[in-house]
Amino acid sequence: MPYALFCDDAKLSKTYPTEADVWKLAADSGLVTDVEAKDAKPTPRRVLDNDYEIRPCQPEPGECLETNERDARAQEEFQQALMGKPE
Repeated sequence: MPYALFCDDAKLSKTYPTEADVWKLAADSGLVTDVEAKDAKPTPRRVLDNDYEIRPCQPEPGECLETNERDARAQEEFQQALMGKPE
């Protein structure tokens, strides 16, 4: 099932093949916050800032999930190259 980032009912991102892809996009965009774990869990949990949420959705007409995923990875590699970080 494909997913995208939403705020209220507005779709804010392209559609991606997995929820994990959208979490990565949100984290790279600075929209994810770690909060203290509850119920004595050992690690913090990740939440989206403000009213953002990740929801399943259908791709827009003509939108290709594989192209979106490939473009996101290429953008990430480009950013890493600019910052001098190894892949």
